[in-house]
Amino acid sequence: MKNQIDHFAIGSASLEQGLEALNPILGVCIPQGGKHDAMSTHNCVMQAGNESFLELIAIDPDAGDPGRVRWFTLDDPETQSKLSERPHALCWVVNTDDLDGVIAASPMDLGEVVPFQRGDRSWRLTVPEDGHLPLGGLLPAFIEWSPGPHPSTGQQDLGVRLKKVKISTPDVAALKATFDVLNISHLAEISEGDPALSFELDTPNGVVILD
Repeated sequence: MKNQIDHFAIGSASLEQGLEALNPILGVCIPQGGKHDAMSTHNCVMQAGNESFLELIAIDPDAGDPGRVRWFTLDDPETQSKLSERPHALCWVVNTDDLDGVIAASPMDLGEVVPFQRGDRSWRLTVPEDGHLPLGGLLPAFIEWSPGPHPSTGQQDLGVRLKKVKISTPDVAALKATFDVLNISHLAEISEGDPALSFELDTPNGVVILD
């Protein structure tokens, strides 16, 4: 299977809060994205190099109840408390050409496979039914796009580049073993420490770490 970083998600209490906090740090204005009707969320997006993109995501206040728990723990009171203070790194997403193979190989439950559609593009994404993030976000979600150019090619390129997905965990060996099985060991830097996820970026303001 061919796996590469698809995008990485920064959560915020609102898009306005996220833009106010991140734009000065990154030295760019993150462009408006779209809405996820099935999850009642919306986003801002921009290219991050190598057919990947940065996603700033928040609950859409103008949308109704999605009828299910939102992805990326956005309904979780602990996450909402953290996001009320500032935007935080929530999740990273890996693009695969064999989603069913990833799920079959995974030593842990990645969630249900949920189909999405926007215009003429569709995708399938692993989404745990209860809205949690596998291993608290250390393990990525997996996405498989319908044929066609990667969505990032239609987004603005403002000179921001993802350098590293950085993960710390108290059990490095166990996480590396899981990553090896899923063929994603080459996509993240793992070190020992309290569980944490961050993204190191090259930006017009220099190197920035979003956590």
